Amino acid sequence: MYRAIIYDFDGVIRQWDTAETRALEEQFGLPAGAISEAAFEPSLLERALTGRIPDETWRLATANAVVRAHGENGAEAVRLWGARLGVIDQGMVALVKDVRGRLRTGLLTNATTRLETDLQAFKLDQAFDVVVNSARVGFVKPHPVVYRVAAVRLGFPPDMCLFVDDTEEHVEAARASGMTAIRFRGVEHLRGQLARLGVG
Repeated sequence: MYRAIIYDFDGVIRQWDTAETRALEEQFGLPAGAISEAAFEPSLLERALTGRIPDETWRLATANAVVRAHGENGAEAVRLWGARLGVIDQGMVALVKDVRGRLRTGLLTNATTRLETDLQAFKLDQAFDVVVNSARVGFVKPHPVVYRVAAVRLGFPPDMCLFVDDTEEHVEAARASGMTAIRFRGVEHLRGQLARLGVG
């Protein structure tokens, strides 16, 4: 019997429009991918997602990298990029509320120290019983520690937890931890999968 469900945030509940980033790059005369290349440079991103540097430092380092590579216009482009919050899928918010009536509900996401502020901005800070942010625990998915932390905080063993993520590697890691994991392919698909498991 399942007693808890854990959701990823970005790519499941919050979506990002890459076309907006490209439009900013074009507006400020930057080559395609300039911002993402700087922001998601592996060592820098790893420090941000494990909380070794705060969100503000990550964004400043991104801006500095873009400026060094492409000129002063890059600073304003990154500032505007960093001010975006993404778009919340209201269908997923409704599903989370529906299922929360039957299962304890967690959020497990690779995020920077800004996550909690973003949840407040979207009025989602009370939508979950437990929030596990990689930047607060010091490990990122697919590290097995984060799945154990989520299960412990929810108060149930992994085999009583469902996990939903849009990244196959994270889904496989959840299964390896003992959870039943679902690859996210849209709200209606998820509702069908939950119904099949008896929690829809």
